[in-house]
Amino acid sequence: MSNSEEHKATVRACFQSGTAGNLDALDAIIDPDFVLHDPANPEEVRGIEGLKALIEAYREGLADMRVTVEHQLAEGDHVATRYTCRGTHQGNLMGLPATGREVTISSLVISRFRAGRIVEEWEISDVFGLLRQIGALPELVES
Repeated sequence: MSNSEEHKATVRACFQSGTAGNLDALDAIIDPDFVLHDPANPEEVRGIEGLKALIEAYREGLADMRVTVEHQLAEGDHVATRYTCRGTHQGNLMGLPATGREVTISSLVISRFRAGRIVEEWEISDVFGLLRQIGALPELVES
């Protein structure tokens, strides 16, 4: 298997571990110097423990969270992954109480590898779409 294929498999394993709640598995996948750049977060997420805390926060809000990898591209030490996250808003999510609504979030993440582990990521998710789905923003009206 090429490095590109191994890197893509590692990203998929990261998603799988997170959605299953097997966060200890991230210790072998995530570099200790990990940094997540995401405009939806007020601060960069740093380190394995920072990533675990972020995943736990999403798992609290979407306990039945499922991730589907839609597409991946790899070149050198970078992997771009387009994925869809689905779940039921069953708990606190981004400061908003549970609504019981089904949600779908589309995201794109670029992962950079160092020595076989994910060391840095840049992520963009459809946060506005998520907020509309849980009723925190009004629906857009077509004119």
